[in-house]
Amino acid sequence: MSLRTSGTARAGQYAALLCYLVFLAFPFLWLVSTAFKPARELGSLHPTWIPEDPTLDNFRQAFDEQPLLRAAANSLTAALCAALIAVVIATPMAYVMARHRGRLSTAATGWVVVSQAFPFVLVIIPLFLVLKYLHLINSLWGLILVYVVWSLPFALWMLAGYVRAVPPELEEAAAVDGAGSVRILVSVTAPLLAPGIVATALFAFITAWNEFFFALVLLKTPEKRTLPVVLTHFLGAEGVADLGPLAAAAFLATLPSLVLFAVIQKRITGGLTAGAVKN
Repeated sequence: MSLRTSGTARAGQYAALLCYLVFLAFPFLWLVSTAFKPARELGSLHPTWIPEDPTLDNFRQAFDEQPLLRAAANSLTAALCAALIAVVIATPMAYVMARHRGRLSTAATGWVVVSQAFPFVLVIIPLFLVLKYLHLINSLWGLILVYVVWSLPFALWMLAGYVRAVPPELEEAAAVDGAGSVRILVSVTAPLLAPGIVATALFAFITAWNEFFFALVLLKTPEKRTLPVVLTHFLGAEGVADLGPLAAAAFLATLPSLVLFAVIQKRITGGLTAGAVKN
């Protein structure tokens, strides 16, 4: 009876998981289908999953209507710089949080928790005033600074889990040999943190690549707009979205995030659970 109950429960779990996966995959699959449909199929009263006459015209039109390459270059610059800077700052801070329990570690942990509760709308006005004072409005460097600050809490949390998974005995042995704290971090701990550092950097990159709200508010000139902002400009007559080119551009903008997340998803899970079991 118990085996039958266990099998039924497992089947129910798999069915629920399948439904959830279908729910998550539906928007992307419909996006891909729309990107390859010609105009007459997009206006059809009986839409189909698979395009009857696939075409690349939507992709050509998307590149003709908007500066997608320039916007992608801006997004790439902002995301790469933000990821690298965030990792450089977060690595030593995460080491202190994980190894030195005290007021600093407690305050940093509290900041990580509290900062994640703030919505974007709540901080945008003071953030705008600070960047205006620093003359960083309408600047990619101003946007990069915002991305670094916004991604630091999660980067700290993630890297701290990796640090806790490193056996402290290795650091103690290096200290006995005369190595200082900086030398231990650079020569002993950092190489063991390489998978976590890569995963954290890629996560920060994906977050910055997909970010829309800050880029919309802080960047004014068309030459500096990022890819998510440019996607909002695919409008036809009377403000109606030009679905074909919009779907094509959105599909291209989504690919980097999907590929990177597919590569690092196991490492992200490992970073969240690392340190849960004490060595």
